[in-house]
Amino acid sequence: MADAIIDIRALSLAYERGGVRNVILSNLDLTIARGEFVVIVGESGVGKSTLLRVLIGLARPSAGKVRLDTRPGCRTPMALVFQDARLLPWRRVIDNVAFGLEGSGLSRAERRAKAAEMLALVGLADLGGRWPHQLSGGQRQRVAIARALAVEPDVLLMDEPFSALDSFTREGLQDELQRIKAQTGKTVLFVTHDIDEAVTLADRVVVLAGSPGRVAAEVRIDVPRPRPRRDAALLDAARSLRAELSRRSADL
Repeated sequence: MADAIIDIRALSLAYERGGVRNVILSNLDLTIARGEFVVIVGESGVGKSTLLRVLIGLARPSAGKVRLDTRPGCRTPMALVFQDARLLPWRRVIDNVAFGLEGSGLSRAERRAKAAEMLALVGLADLGGRWPHQLSGGQRQRVAIARALAVEPDVLLMDEPFSALDSFTREGLQDELQRIKAQTGKTVLFVTHDIDEAVTLADRVVVLAGSPGRVAAEVRIDVPRPRPRRDAALLDAARSLRAELSRRSADL
């Protein structure tokens, strides 16, 4: 793929527990273009989250290669947003966002200015002085996204970041994420088990299936943006993707 920012080749990951070898991912190939929004779907336990942890260095692959083509001198090539916002309860919102900038050489004032800029980007410009417990679940996830963006990563990794939220809040954050993606041009790799969420967000959906997990299919979502929710083309894409996921899971 031209201008690939992530190139994964023959990636495998296994671990031993109680003398038994468990293979989570096997011979996985995946290439992601710069600026692309890729969503990974698959059944629970297929290795979706594990793949993100390999990319960011929280898990070590057993075999294969991962090549990153990030900006020269980029201090934080990737940032990960978890399902749980994981905010520090003893820090105000603005200082949670600025946390990843500590050790960057920026002054406290510069770190806070950058954090304020990111809070404005996610629509929370007026909430920097609050404590995490004063925020709703959706607001906490916005803070987590702002914190990830503050370190200026080339790739934003997102591990089911909206799955614990109610449907109304979740849809609102999906819309916000599309706006942020359009505004920043970031490459996004997003994990979900929700097919409707996948087709709403993705340029391309990657289906992981099997045990061990591997890339079973790739489906491009050729629906123009902005994408009105409940759009007929999106509903058709979701139906096709469900059928593909079911078929591939059965085959593997």
